[in-house]
Amino acid sequence: MQLDLNLLTALDALLEEGSVAGAAARLHVTSPAMSRSLGRIRKATGDPILVRTGRSMVPTTRALAMRTQVHTLVQQAHQLLSAQQELDLSTLDRVFTVRWHDTLTAACGTTLTTAVRHQAPGVRLRLPAEPGTDDAELRRGEVDLESSSSPPTLPDIRHRLVGTDRMVVAVRPGHPLTEGPLSLETYAAAEHLTVSRRGRLRDPIDDALTAHGLQRHVAAAGPTAAFALQLALTTDLVVTLPDAVTRTARKQLGLTTLPPPLPLPDVPLYLLWHQRYDNDHAHTWLRELTSETVQTLFTPPTTTPHPTHRAQEGILDTKSAEARPGK
Repeated sequence: MQLDLNLLTALDALLEEGSVAGAAARLHVTSPAMSRSLGRIRKATGDPILVRTGRSMVPTTRALAMRTQVHTLVQQAHQLLSAQQELDLSTLDRVFTVRWHDTLTAACGTTLTTAVRHQAPGVRLRLPAEPGTDDAELRRGEVDLESSSSPPTLPDIRHRLVGTDRMVVAVRPGHPLTEGPLSLETYAAAEHLTVSRRGRLRDPIDDALTAHGLQRHVAAAGPTAAFALQLALTTDLVVTLPDAVTRTARKQLGLTTLPPPLPLPDVPLYLLWHQRYDNDHAHTWLRELTSETVQTLFTPPTTTPHPTHRAQEGILDTKSAEARPGK
């Protein structure tokens, strides 16, 4: 059975106005056109809808029973197809999935959750641990926002640079490296710890040391920054990682922070989302709120990221272009 959904609008007008002429004027069509629509409605429903009583027309029992539902359906259709929809945060009921690197979640997750609850009490946030997968979840709509240290190359994945982070060295209080100026040779001679979900014992710092004719010993690879910092606190292992996103965790543990003895490129941080959300007002609100929350950690983004920023992806161990299909 094929139905013209425009008949719902005509039926709504007929039931509201109670006459063909009134419904025609309301929808800016001619009375003959509205009469034809009424005929089609009668055929589709098997009910006369409006019957004449003297000089006026009255709705049938079936018409009265469906009037409220028809009006609701028409209003919902208008809202669904409206190009500009009003966003009411006080009534917004939605679940957003924000997949961040563990250090970013630790640094900003509480602030973001608090801000969301304050502005939109009906919104629920999911902050899952970042898995080592590709961008399929973004494309399927299973993830709303994601963090990355590199911009995407896929045309349907949008991105925004929200800040850059510098690298620092973290060690336990009283560590031998804190006894004097940190030289490149002393740094290389220490035992180190990498942060890698995939257990990599080498990262771009090793390449930087090799350029100076030095080699370090990596004793362990930790899956998260939180694990690495905790291990650094209880051993003499040295961990080099981004400053801003780990600052709170380092202070809570009482770790000592040192500047690296060799120049390392800054690490950019991007937020990624799928283009399906470009005109989604609720998602736009979340993006803006998330950007504001994260940017409090960082220096203002530069217009052009450091050309060697991809060298830091192994340190943050985010999903780089080489690790993710198409990126």
